This record gives sequence, structure tokens and C-alpha cells, in this order.
Amino acid sequence: MNVAATQELPSEIEEDPAGGLFGVLDENGEIAPGTSVGVDDALLLRMYREMKRVRVLDQRMVMLQRQGRVGFYGACTGQEAAVVGAGLAARPEDWIFPALRENGIMLVRGFSLASYIAQVYGSARDALKGRQMPAHISSRSVNQVSWSSCIGTQLPQAVGAAWAAKLKGDSMVSIGFLGDGATSQADFHAAMNLAGVFQVPTVLVCQNNQWAISVPVERQTASVTLAIKARAYGVRSVRADGNDVIAVYRVMVDALAAARAGEGPTFVELVTYRVAPHSTSDDPSRYRSNDDVDAWIRRDPLDRLVRYLTSRGLLTAEADERFEHETNEEIRKAIDEVESYGPPDRASLFEDVYAEPPWHLVEQRELLENAPRKHHRK
Repeated sequence: MNVAATQELPSEIEEDPAGGLFGVLDENGEIAPGTSVGVDDALLLRMYREMKRVRVLDQRMVMLQRQGRVGFYGACTGQEAAVVGAGLAARPEDWIFPALRENGIMLVRGFSLASYIAQVYGSARDALKGRQMPAHISSRSVNQVSWSSCIGTQLPQAVGAAWAAKLKGDSMVSIGFLGDGATSQADFHAAMNLAGVFQVPTVLVCQNNQWAISVPVERQTASVTLAIKARAYGVRSVRADGNDVIAVYRVMVDALAAARAGEGPTFVELVTYRVAPHSTSDDPSRYRSNDDVDAWIRRDPLDRLVRYLTSRGLLTAEADERFEHETNEEIRKAIDEVESYGPPDRASLFEDVYAEPPWHLVEQRELLENAPRKHHRK
């Protein structure tokens, strides 16, 4: 077995991919026996604020879609710990290759809330000029590419970027995200094999939320876990409680440090649950029971952290309510700003393809700009 697959992990982190999960906070928000927090109070409060913002933002975006004001959205409700924990662990130079539910990492890394919302609208404020589906956001300013909706295609890209960084001697680590369903795609196996063979500095993070749209994880694989698949490719793997933001953060810090130190890739399986629909186009009541959902709601990652912070005297119910109100106001103002812009200018269709536009595109642009506005919406 490859050295990278057998290297020692911190004593508290479970290294047997067929065994239990590494966790710090139990479902009651208490420190699990035999573990320690390992995170200072300032970072704990940052975790809370980031998770709360993602939760409130997702609620508002889904509401806007139901009102017909945006066309599509994919919420990460119940999976905020995985998003925030990973985002806080990454360095600014690291590149993110997301799947559907990791867009919140952009906000964690300082991306403008108004620009984030503008992409969902496809408005003139959208940095992508309305050219992508809603919730397919990306920006060089925070080193995040767009996911493509084709399951697993981002994984070879993440590994390729890491290979380039290794050849150049960069300190960058690529972080590629996937869901449990992506482990059944050919791109997953190609990426894992390439990462293992060339020992590239990448961390591939699987949010095992138990559902690939309507297909349960037990229909995806006969493997005991998803993490165990990495060992076949000589890739170090670890499983963690994906509803425990502290555990996610610590596992990611360790995996990123190993990659940066030249110790190769890590595959991280975060065990969580998709309590919301797959997207605003999905009706999960057609394929799963409410009892299962209710059981996972009791393991809610945000509630768990709030209980811990409250027990420590770091957060009060009044402060929690006040922050939620402030966050709602911040989001409301951003939405008002975005809706005031309208759609992108139609002439932007001709931008960003050629450094020097060819004659036929110049001619077409002139025809469009001179066309009567009543026949062409801006």
C-alpha cells in the first residue's frame, strides 16, 4: 500500500475507513468522550456566524424561487458544517472545485453577498453576465470554479490543477467536492487513480448525504463505506461526522497540511444528510420517508453548535436571534440592490471570447445595437 495511505493521522482521528467516524461534538452538542475541541473561541463563533448566514440565505433563495423571482436553487440545508468547516480550513491560495452544495465557501472566503445573489438572478451585477445556470457561480477572486451539473467532472479537473501546482512548486492545494452518487461515475475513479499515482496535493471531499437525487447510497455501492474506495488507489482516506463543524475543520486542516507537505492526496468522507430537496426542481416525498428526515433533523449541525456555544456561555438566545435578524436584513438589502440592476446588457453576448473580435462579430454587434429596442429586450 502506498505510503500516503498508511501515514499516521492525529491520534483522535479515525483512520479505519470501515470503522467509526471522527467526531468532536455529539448530537447533544457535548464534547465526545476521549476528544478535545482543538479550536479557539473566536473561530467557534466564526463557524456559527458563517453557518447561520448560509442557512438563512438558502431559506431566502428557495423562497425567491417559489415566488418565481429566480429560476433554480440548490440549498445545502443540514450540510452547512461540511461547507463552512472546509472553507475555513482552506488557505486563500487554494482552489475550490465544488459540486452543487459548496457555493457557500465563496462567502466564507470573502465573496460579496450581492454578487453571489446576482448570479442566482443572472442580473447585470452578475460577474458571469448571466451566462451560467443559477447556483453555478464562480470567481477568480476567491479561487473557485463553477460546477457543471455533469456529475463528477470536477474531480479530474481538481487533480489536474493539483498536478500542475506540484510541477510548478506552488503551495496551492486543490479541493474537489463530490456527493455520494459521484463515486459511481467513471471520472471519480480516473481522478482517484491519477491522484494516487502522481501523489498530487489535492483533497477530495465527499459529502455523503445518503441520496444521489432519488437513489439511496446503498444502491450506489456495495462497499462498506465510500472512504474505503480510496485505499484501492493508494490514497489516504478518513471518515468524519459531516454534521460536526469542528470535526470537519480539523480533518480538513490535517488533510490540507499533508498535501502541502508533499505527502499526497487525501479522500475525506463526510457523513451527513440532505434534509432539503435535491434542488427546487425535486419532490423528495416521492422517494423517502419523513421519519428518516426527522431523525437527521435532530442531528442538525447548526443546532448542535449552538447548544455547545450556549453551554460555554459564548452565545445567548438573544444574541442568536439578533444575529439572525441582522443577517436577514443584510440579505434583504442585497436582494433589493440586485433586483434594481435588471438583466445584463444584450451586447455583452459578444464579450470575453476573442481578444480582438473578428469582423463578422463586430458587424453583428453593430446590427444588434442599432436594432429597434421594441423588438429586442435589453
